[in-house]
Amino acid sequence: MTAPPTLPKSRQRLILAVLMVCSLLIWLDNTVLSITLETLADPVRGLGASPAELQWATGAYTLVFATLMFTAGAMGDSFGHRNVLAIGLVIFAGASIWAAYAGDAGQLIAARAAMGVGAALIMPANFAILLWTFTGPGRATAIAISSTSTGVGMAAGPVLAGLLLGHFWWGSVFLVNVPIIVVALAGIIFLVPNFRSPTVRPVDPAGILLSISGLAALTYGLIRAGQVDDWSRWDVAAPTAVGLVLLVAFVLVELKTKEPSFDPRLLAQRMFGGGNASMALLFFSVAAITFYNAFYLQGALGYSPMKAGLANVPTAVGAVVGAPLGARLVSRWSLRPVAVPALTVAAFTMGAVGFLELHTPLVWIEILLLAQGLSVGMVMAPVTGALISSLPLERSGAGSAVTNTARQVGSVIGIAVGGTIMSIAYRGAIEPSLGDVPEALQDSARVSAEQARHVAATIHQPTLAQAADHAFIHAMHVGAFWIMLITLVAAAVLLVSLPAAGKKKDPTPETDHEEARSGEPHSTA
Repeated sequence: MTAPPTLPKSRQRLILAVLMVCSLLIWLDNTVLSITLETLADPVRGLGASPAELQWATGAYTLVFATLMFTAGAMGDSFGHRNVLAIGLVIFAGASIWAAYAGDAGQLIAARAAMGVGAALIMPANFAILLWTFTGPGRATAIAISSTSTGVGMAAGPVLAGLLLGHFWWGSVFLVNVPIIVVALAGIIFLVPNFRSPTVRPVDPAGILLSISGLAALTYGLIRAGQVDDWSRWDVAAPTAVGLVLLVAFVLVELKTKEPSFDPRLLAQRMFGGGNASMALLFFSVAAITFYNAFYLQGALGYSPMKAGLANVPTAVGAVVGAPLGARLVSRWSLRPVAVPALTVAAFTMGAVGFLELHTPLVWIEILLLAQGLSVGMVMAPVTGALISSLPLERSGAGSAVTNTARQVGSVIGIAVGGTIMSIAYRGAIEPSLGDVPEALQDSARVSAEQARHVAATIHQPTLAQAADHAFIHAMHVGAFWIMLITLVAAAVLLVSLPAAGKKKDPTPETDHEEARSGEPHSTA
């Protein structure tokens, strides 16, 4: 089939709007859940989920998202990106309804994994359609405009979650996805051509199996360590070791594949490999600190979901302001002098969480969250553009798959390790306060601060609730220190990976894809 003619500007703008709605959905879901974690942990208002179950509810989504995303791109090449995007939205809608009416934590975890399948189909197809729709300098503008959906989702998600939790049951935060998806599907059906690549990449079943099983086993081992507080136990060491072996096998299989969906060879390039390692570590830290923040604001400080949602807005505002500010500074000074100091500042803002207490004024929390969002935004946007543009355009699809997968893997491990550190530190701190608690209830109080508060209310022992709050604060401080160190390692890796000042990389490729691609897309309207 012949290549489609250039679409009218008006239709391009409408397609961009539809793609932004799809992207907004992903970010909205991530931020909405962070405000809902405290409610889900409550035995009365939620599901009474343990920290390990909440880690899985968050991590199952990200795990499936990370491991299926690179395969979803190959499916788009075969069946058309519009079709894959539409199927992803339908799966996401069905899984959202399942999550909304989950009867226990196990059902919620399964539903969240199904949502990860939908998200994995949505994201690569969304980006591919954007690249096929826009050409030349117009593509750079479209990418910049599309990226604003990230900030909108980050800002609107917590507030929307607070509003819904204040008036409805916790499942409403998932059910709200459905009308958004209906609007997006209508736009896709009537506006988006079914672009597909002239070079079909084969689906990679071996890669899918090895990556999912490897990450799942590794994540299970890390989370299990937090439950049993013993790294030497066979049910911790065995799955962790098996997970690492399977992930090594995954890399070896991909290296031997002629056209791998996930190409590890790209990571051998100093800038691309090191930059992605640094961003994976940053996503590790962001996921872990966000997990802590959810329980700090609503659990330890007792904020309502709406107040906690509003308290998180400065993070989103900082990210929205930081992205264009970082790009502007990079155009003046080059990438390394901007990104490395910004990432270092991000590390210290995460470490500063270790100074937050039960009576810290809200204004100081807001200033810290604003600085955190601003510094992270200044790093992520320009570094992402530079990493993709460091590759030839014909490798940009594979590079995007590697980049997105590395970051989602970082998030999965961040939630697992961050939650495990919190659980171990909390149990050590709460133990001395359990002497007067009936033995039958001690195990519940050890699970989490939320469970301990519920036990305290049941046996009318307010001192236990106070001890739980202090134990959580101690655990958060311990976790914040380790997260800061990991983020500083990310800054060091980025320093070594990026070219020195003066060797500028344009953060957003503007090459006209009509000239650069090796073949023409096939399209069915």
